[in-house]
Amino acid sequence: MAGTIAIKNGYVYDPLNDINGEMMDIFIKDGKVVTELSGADMKDVKEIDAKGKTVMPGGVDSHSHVAGAKVNVGRMMRPEDHYKFYQKKTPLTHSGCGYSVPSVYLGGYEYSKMGYTTVFEAAVPPMEARHTHEEMRSTPMLDMGGYLVLGNNWFLMRYLKEGDIDKAAAYVSWMMRTHKTYGIKCVNPAGVENWGWGENIGALDQANIHFEVTPEEIIKGLTELNEKLGIPMPVHLHANNLGHPGCWEITRDSLKIPKNVKAKPNMDVEWAETKKNAKRHESVYLTHCQFNAFGGTSWRDFESGVKGITDYVNSNDHIVFDSGCVPFGDATVMTGDGPAIHDLYVLTGHKWSNTDVECECGSGVLPFEYFKSNPVHSVQWAMGLETLLYVKDAWKTIMTTDSPNGGPFIKYPLVIAWLMSNKARQDTFAECHKWAQDRTDLGAETREMDLFEIATITRANPARTIGMSYRKGTLGVGADGDVAIYDIDPKKLEVADYESIIRGFENTAYTIKAGEVVSQMGEIVAIPEKNTFYSDIATDADDEKSMLQDVKKWFKYYTLGFDRYPTPEKYLANPTPIQVNAEK
Repeated sequence: MAGTIAIKNGYVYDPLNDINGEMMDIFIKDGKVVTELSGADMKDVKEIDAKGKTVMPGGVDSHSHVAGAKVNVGRMMRPEDHYKFYQKKTPLTHSGCGYSVPSVYLGGYEYSKMGYTTVFEAAVPPMEARHTHEEMRSTPMLDMGGYLVLGNNWFLMRYLKEGDIDKAAAYVSWMMRTHKTYGIKCVNPAGVENWGWGENIGALDQANIHFEVTPEEIIKGLTELNEKLGIPMPVHLHANNLGHPGCWEITRDSLKIPKNVKAKPNMDVEWAETKKNAKRHESVYLTHCQFNAFGGTSWRDFESGVKGITDYVNSNDHIVFDSGCVPFGDATVMTGDGPAIHDLYVLTGHKWSNTDVECECGSGVLPFEYFKSNPVHSVQWAMGLETLLYVKDAWKTIMTTDSPNGGPFIKYPLVIAWLMSNKARQDTFAECHKWAQDRTDLGAETREMDLFEIATITRANPARTIGMSYRKGTLGVGADGDVAIYDIDPKKLEVADYESIIRGFENTAYTIKAGEVVSQMGEIVAIPEKNTFYSDIATDADDEKSMLQDVKKWFKYYTLGFDRYPTPEKYLANPTPIQVNAEK
């Protein structure tokens, strides 16, 4: 239950309010940040002395794979993953297991212990939205939402090819409401549809089979539709040829396509007080940049291509990306990019799963392990850090591991240590294959991020990018009372002692969710209520009626009846629609 909390004497980092380590007090009442507490409020206040500690808004992960059919396949096909990491049942918490792909309960607990309060599932196939919401509903501690996979959808490809933008907009609007999802995800545009016929896409101007639409047309069409509808976040783009040597060039060229598309988020919400403009201005959100930034022409001359992308990002303001860092060790590769998974299977020979989700998208899952001794893996480790360190403006970047693709989210503290400490990076270089030094420029990079920048790339910017900064990622008045208090004294912090950074970010001294202490020193002490966000988009009624005639006619190709297609609100934990109004 949300209470009244006074957090006293902490060093506060709130980038959306330009607060950089200032010692100050934070007050929370009825689950929201307030300016001050009255004398009557102080009688029942819970006071937390944060002296010598770091205070940040609750963490926001804008790209993680934590719920849904694809994630559940990863759990089922990896029994060896379960015994490595488990938690016993307690009077308050469920038991759970899974290292790279934890069970829903364990995933919620582990995020909370690290100070995260909001996590968005990065890929929701429409036909599997009900199952995704069931798993999100069962995930404790976290406010959540999901991105709807639309880049290879039959209806959208048809409408885009025909140039029928009104029907395409009506379709996207209807799909968001129907499946209770939040934003648009585009995976290997036009290529995943080709994979249903054993093919892929190799160029932005290559038309796919049957629909004869190109990746360029899909990217341009989806980004324009996104802004026509006023969706809170940019299109979440997984570029073509991911994971192939040399793919950095098609990624950079993909980012050029929406350069002239102006961001127009149109949300009917009450905004928390912030000094910076909390509304996003980007038209494209590139996902897991590291996997889209491979250089070379083959695995023999494989090298980092990160600089080709970050140079473009540094000189353009319509792009934001998350990093997709590789922290070594066990991972589970899962993606809507079927051909990419198949290519990885051919390389490794590991067990794998590949699925075609009827008229909508596809997916694949494969167990994986990253080794410091492996030349390619060592370069990938360096590349993930390059993506974040080479971009001059931290407001263009978001820290992720594309969990569990690059590695599990529980390794975020280790990634933070590498970003903050050059010594941590150099010590890891000494353990890596020499390709890490020879085929990347990370060894010459001496930049060390500070706590303000860490707060930017782990809460303020993820929240702003996905349109949640009206209540998340800030400690401004009116924001949700989500706070992470770390046992890190900024005045005594020595970044050369990077083990202390890892320990400090592994478990919060306190995690506060909506004004309730939910985690303390690595122990879950309360299970809070949670919200599930989705975009409720208004559009023209006549366009929607005409579009639905097409959809119902084509539903003969589905194995699911039209009446069973929507996801009712009962599948959601505390459904929280965000009113979004399309341009008329």
